[in-house]
Amino acid sequence: MDQNRQVSLFSIPVLVAALGYFVDIYDLLLFSIVRIKSLKDLGLADAQITTDGLEIINNQMYGLLIGGILWGVMGDKKGRLSVLFGSILLYSLANIANGFVQTVDQYGWCRFVAGIGLAGELGAGITLVSELIPKEKRGIATSMVAGVGLTGAVAAYFIAQNFDWRVCYYIGGGLGLALLMLRISVFESGMYKSIEDKAISKGNFLMFFSNGRRFKKYALSILVGLPTWYVIGILVTFSKEFGKLFNINEEVKPGLGIMYAYAAISIGDILIGLLSQALRSRKKALYIFYAITALGILLFFTQDGGSASRMYFICALLGFGTGFWAIFVTMAAEHFGTNLRATAATTVPNMVRGALPLIVHLFTSLQPSFGFVNAGAITGVIVMVISVVAALLTEETFGKDLNFLEE
Repeated sequence: MDQNRQVSLFSIPVLVAALGYFVDIYDLLLFSIVRIKSLKDLGLADAQITTDGLEIINNQMYGLLIGGILWGVMGDKKGRLSVLFGSILLYSLANIANGFVQTVDQYGWCRFVAGIGLAGELGAGITLVSELIPKEKRGIATSMVAGVGLTGAVAAYFIAQNFDWRVCYYIGGGLGLALLMLRISVFESGMYKSIEDKAISKGNFLMFFSNGRRFKKYALSILVGLPTWYVIGILVTFSKEFGKLFNINEEVKPGLGIMYAYAAISIGDILIGLLSQALRSRKKALYIFYAITALGILLFFTQDGGSASRMYFICALLGFGTGFWAIFVTMAAEHFGTNLRATAATTVPNMVRGALPLIVHLFTSLQPSFGFVNAGAITGVIVMVISVVAALLTEETFGKDLNFLEE
């Protein structure tokens, strides 16, 4: 096979990466959508649904953190396709098992194992697409992958409205196993094939910490993505609890909030790719979407009364603003050489997901002094300031040639 082979925006690798991310997001967000229904079915009271729900989300995020490292290293040592096959098999089986749980502990363990599997999907897909697509169209391609993939949350919401929560997990596992059949037609990246047999260090996670400049790039790559999971993991997931404190008389349904947020994220992820292309800059596009996110946070915390519909609109605005997920992961891939690229692109988004327990800890530790609402607002300000500073310090990567190695 031609090692310099490049493909079009509408090729099989791009399509399969997009569908893989669709299944990934379906499974990743399903717990947030069925949290209340499933935990009530397991016999938990309302107070336990909030506390145990946070614990289960944390378990999933810990799995994502560990899986991000495991799959990232494998992607550089064994190839991008090894991750695309292995990760989807693991999270498919974990989700099927999730449909059989009878206790909260079992639920937490299933989400932990599923998290490990889910960690590999996006990073490997973005890495493969980045290396196969011409650099002039790279941002558009990765945004298409994310844009299509993120509609998995919308599918999860509508499926959850029509099926028992256990069946929803079975469906997620079945979709993943079906996708394995499509994966057979995908070929390996030529850039990776060109170094596959070379005697160089590949997938060495410690290399991120052995060089000051490389560590700075890696740390900044993680920090620029923090607002995404603050918005989803705190504001949208617990929109019902916030809604009560905002004196919204109607019941706010978190699953519906997630559906609106992710529908908007999907649109945002496609548009930011086009915007980045027009501006010929990843960073300028990122700043614009940060501003939209900040506006959404301001509107979220200035609600007083109002309606559930307004809450859903704000969730959608927040989702659109945080629709920079594909660009942020693409930037992570573009920062590093071929022998470390999959490790970077896979670990960086999962470090962001894995940071959610830290954000949750900050949120909960502020509550005794400031209350639930003010603690959420202060947490948001801290997260946004950190990310904006990180973006300012990050190198521009638009149009960067990816055919290089880390020494």
